[in-house]
Amino acid sequence: MTPDPDHTDEATQAVDEDDATAAHGADRAPTEGEEAAAERAGTEVPESVADAYEEAAETGANVKGEGAV
Repeated sequence: MTPDPDHTDEATQAVDEDDATAAHGADRAPTEGEEAAAERAGTEVPESVADAYEEAAETGANVKGEGAV
């Protein structure tokens, strides 16, 4: 996102520009416990959760204008 020079000072613009080009990544690798929990959780999603996700995605995709949700 390009900073708006009419609403930000030079220092803010410089920080925004640096942040926009900075590499972003995980701060650390997962712990053994976190890896084990992820394996136990698996990849199965309950049908009710999948249905709610699909409904929300469809609602968001079909919004016409701001604040219509």
